[in-house]
Amino acid sequence: MMISRPIVSLCLSTETNFENNLTRLILLIVQSPEDAIIVAPEVCLTGFAYDCFEEAAAFTPYALDKLWGFVGHRLLIFTAITKLGEEFHNIAYALSDGKVLHAQSKAKLFTLGGEVEHFRAGEESKILPFEFEGVKIGILICFELRFKALWQQLEGCDIIAIPAQWGKIRTEHFITLTNALAVMNQCYTIASDTDNDDTTGMSGIINPFGHELRNNGAESLSSTYEKRTVTAMRRYLDVGIHV
Repeated sequence: MMISRPIVSLCLSTETNFENNLTRLILLIVQSPEDAIIVAPEVCLTGFAYDCFEEAAAFTPYALDKLWGFVGHRLLIFTAITKLGEEFHNIAYALSDGKVLHAQSKAKLFTLGGEVEHFRAGEESKILPFEFEGVKIGILICFELRFKALWQQLEGCDIIAIPAQWGKIRTEHFITLTNALAVMNQCYTIASDTDNDDTTGMSGIINPFGHELRNNGAESLSSTYEKRTVTAMRRYLDVGIHV
């Protein structure tokens, strides 16, 4: 069966005003096709907000409640600061049709950014694919992109989403790794980074043949996921990834 659907990469700046961030995200969601797969940046609603961490975590359930009414049949992937018991996690959510289809806590925390002092790391074993209407999807959160063992855990995915806040001084690393992931795993990569002064702003979509599209300053970039493109690449150059 041929599967085709719109895919969208967002490139947002993050304000200190959480409501403004949520309003902007909602606007971009409703402007996207009704069956789109959308990837938004890491902690795009609050930033890391270490100076008001409790408030940022409390904003997450409120934001989820508001997002239900706008996501509809789309799939939205993003991360948010979440408090579980007395511990804080950076959790990737995959939302569609009023449900959390998949939730995954960031397992590889970025030491240089102070994440280890604020977050509890998730389990690497839970970085696994999930299904959305016939599409096999995996998520790597920012720094997790650097770990080749995690690429192998997501081998066989049709799409790998990368919500990120990636440092501007390592822009070339982000471009190289997102491109390489698509080629190595013969899948679509949808990368979404913030467009702040200290981040790359280099969101983009890369297909299994390595064709690269970058937002180039646009808040939203659209392309099309084609199952037949994944299948064709895996048959053309058979490296052992099942079609």
